[in-house]
Amino acid sequence: MRILLKLSGEALAGDKKTGFDEETVRKVALQVKQLVDNGTQVGIVIGGGNFWRGRTSENIDRVKADQIGMLATIMNCIYVSEIFRSEGMMTNILTPFECGSFTKLFSKDRANKYFAKNMVVFFAGGTGHPYFSTDTGVVLRAIEVEADYILLAKAVDGVYDSDPAKNPDAKRYDTVSIDEVIAKNLQVVDMTASILARDNKVAMKVFALQEENSIVKAATGTFNGTTVTTD
Repeated sequence: MRILLKLSGEALAGDKKTGFDEETVRKVALQVKQLVDNGTQVGIVIGGGNFWRGRTSENIDRVKADQIGMLATIMNCIYVSEIFRSEGMMTNILTPFECGSFTKLFSKDRANKYFAKNMVVFFAGGTGHPYFSTDTGVVLRAIEVEADYILLAKAVDGVYDSDPAKNPDAKRYDTVSIDEVIAKNLQVVDMTASILARDNKVAMKVFALQEENSIVKAATGTFNGTTVTTD
């Protein structure tokens, strides 16, 4: 089995909201190690919101702002990769553009080679282009490396019919189709990523990162969250 795990940068920061919270990252690492030790191939995409959100900067050119965001995701992947290594896993970081000796250039063949060696593969730098989010990046990489599904570790415990932070009566879906996500703009991932997932039949599982052992549970099908189907 091959899965792609999407982590938000903010989630890695814990209560600090910016930078890194090592305890949080180590908990993620220990869960991923359980999966890897049981034969699951794991790829990881990390957002950059704990350092930078380009779309919220009004005084900087959008292209440059998005490039800063891409670099933020690379910093995140380097850090998380090292925590994973300290827990006994082998890792490698792939980017869609050259970063000297920091990362390797992405290709499907290279990713598959690393997966075959039981490595956790980090896909950093988004798509390599401005105007595309890490949501689109994770769906694109899932398609390219033929992942079985995407795990979306979020601050909320699934997909709701409205914002649960604003509506106390918001109802959570146990299962929802990607067509309904798009039609109702449920914002599981952004619209570009949603359409890409629909057209290429990429299923997703959405859950709260902070719940105990949530990544392992989502990967083994016993999770508390929402399954986004493509049927």
